[in-house]
Amino acid sequence: MKVTKLVSTCDIKDCPTIYATDRGTLLVQGETPTDHGLEIPAHENLVEIPMELLQKAIRDNLV
Repeated sequence: MKVTKLVSTCDIKDCPTIYATDRGTLLVQGETPTDHGLEIPAHENLVEIPMELLQKAIRDNLV
């Protein structure tokens, strides 16, 4: 899979980030919340990212 960084909230590697793949999908890097109370299937996961990251991606026409 080829991954391209689209937008991040900072310049270091441990910040919320959105990546595009050559599969036509997005990868999202963020915190893994544990206090959500949802039933998530074992093969899936949740990540939490700031609204600022999505707003920046939309504003910059990246998604």
